[in-house]
Amino acid sequence: MDCVRETAKAAPRTTTVLGGRVRGGRPVVTLTIIGLCVVSWLLQIVTAGAWTQQWAFAPVVGAEEPYRFLTAAFLHSTVLAYGILPIHILFNMYALWITGPFLEQTLGRARFVVLYVLSAVGGSVGYLLLAGGPTDQGWYTAVVGASGAVFGLFGAVMVVLNRLGRNAMQIVVLIGINFAIGLFVPNIAWEAHLGGLVVGALVGAGFAYAPKERRLLVGGGVSVLVALGLVVATVVTYASVPAF
Repeated sequence: MDCVRETAKAAPRTTTVLGGRVRGGRPVVTLTIIGLCVVSWLLQIVTAGAWTQQWAFAPVVGAEEPYRFLTAAFLHSTVLAYGILPIHILFNMYALWITGPFLEQTLGRARFVVLYVLSAVGGSVGYLLLAGGPTDQGWYTAVVGASGAVFGLFGAVMVVLNRLGRNAMQIVVLIGINFAIGLFVPNIAWEAHLGGLVVGALVGAGFAYAPKERRLLVGGGVSVLVALGLVVATVVTYASVPAF
């Protein structure tokens, strides 16, 4: 067994062009996120909304309970369309499934987690910045859904495809269609979509365009700067509101 372990350690690791480790098997991180969202959605139903109230994000509670900036991305609407279809979670999980495995493989698991988390938080921050202040209804409206994170993945896929010299027009059209739906269909937080998209594109660019020899430094540096930018934007926004 020791010989097997030593041989495995000595074997060269195959990596993608952008430094992600090529792995066989299932996209573990993507499936884990999907699983967490599904379990959370079921808890929303069986607790009659108590789970939603505990973890959903709304600007009015974000200052005192900042964890909601992230946890809201694992909740979804429990309202059924046409009486049978949970459209909200089905759409987001499908979008995650068609983008997640590609990014998880191309960037590697660790960078994919960073991208997803920052995009999810970016969606909530985008809503905070654009939904209006305490005099607007949006300040008190709870927001749930992985849409901000998903739009972040859309933005990252667009950047990564461009970096790899592949045609990104299909994802650009997909982003445009879905963003337009958010603008014209009621009860969709387009502000979260925009926030996630911008953050995902920035972080994705940091990962995709980092020089090979400084991949960790540049990619990590961009991620830290984006995270700091989100924190500063949040603090400044709350500080500008008299009640806070």
